[in-house]
Amino acid sequence: MDERLLRELTPAVIGVLVRRGVDFATAEDATQEALLQAALTWPDGTPADPKGWLVTVAWRKFLDIARSDVARRDREERIEAEPARGPAGDADDTLQLFFLCAHPRLSPLSAVALTLRAVGGLTTRQIAAAYLVPEATMAQRISRAKRTVGDVRFEAPGDVATVQRVLYLVFNEGYTGDVDLAAEAIRLARQLAAMADDEETAGLLALMLLHPARRPARTGADGRLVPLTEQDRTLWDTALIAEGVGILQSALARDRLGEFQAQAAIAALHADAQQPDETDWVQIVGWYDELLRLTGSPVVRLNRAIAVGEADGAAAGLAALAAVDAAIPRRTAASAYLHEKAGDLATAARLYAAAAQAAPNLAERHHLTRQAARLGQALRS
Repeated sequence: MDERLLRELTPAVIGVLVRRGVDFATAEDATQEALLQAALTWPDGTPADPKGWLVTVAWRKFLDIARSDVARRDREERIEAEPARGPAGDADDTLQLFFLCAHPRLSPLSAVALTLRAVGGLTTRQIAAAYLVPEATMAQRISRAKRTVGDVRFEAPGDVATVQRVLYLVFNEGYTGDVDLAAEAIRLARQLAAMADDEETAGLLALMLLHPARRPARTGADGRLVPLTEQDRTLWDTALIAEGVGILQSALARDRLGEFQAQAAIAALHADAQQPDETDWVQIVGWYDELLRLTGSPVVRLNRAIAVGEADGAAAGLAALAAVDAAIPRRTAASAYLHEKAGDLATAARLYAAAAQAAPNLAERHHLTRQAARLGQALRS
């Protein structure tokens, strides 16, 4: 059975049912039932028209649901009287599903869950495992999300920027459990880019391709984090880098800069350097200036300070870092790095140890602890 094909067909099947008058929540439930039946029967052979097969089964599932609800008997009679106009239809409603699942009424977490289920075709169990919550909890979250957008017209215009934010949230979860959410985000971003003529969507896709290209070099054989300057760059995926850079260049040529394009430009400059000392830090600072202008983000200001330290020296980097709120995550680690670069090993060792205590995950904590120990040993030598 081609699980990827099932996921790709999911939004199209839901769209056909909605166009026939089925409410979104029921259409999504019926489609999930059809997917489960496909999982049981398709191993014996994929049908010649897989989309038509799924639509037919989902439609029957919907009629079963409608018949079981006495209160909907009038509605059922109306729908059964309407001509089906072919099993699958021609309209591709995936873009409208993107908009619906990223509706402003939904919280970010609910929008992510609904997008992965209705557009991504993942099961509730898979989504729950990816976010490390019980399946029942995720089922309730998805059910509430469907009720929240239950009265939204399917034809209503949507906001591509909101969809981009949702996909970016999915992408940042990375790899968890048996679902690679970064790969799912890339797959969905490719779909969105094919449907929406939007340079920021292209910038987002480019960013999503450039970051995973460096994934094989980010951890050592023992699971330790490997800093960018120490990575074996021969492990980087040059095909992904080339694709990401090509997409980014086409987007930038339209001269309508957005934050995802700026982030992708920074990632492209890192990917372009064959050796750490070949990194064009001056250009990177320039792109951080653009990104800061677009977002005003304190995290961008923090990353810019590190880049300034590389381009203009540790003293300049520390001066830029002074403008960053002390409460911003990873600020202490950045300060430790810049103090070490400035030659103040004692202060750097102390700051690395403090940063380790506040690290957001175990891998970073171990890395920062090793940095503190390394400098401590150097000071004792």
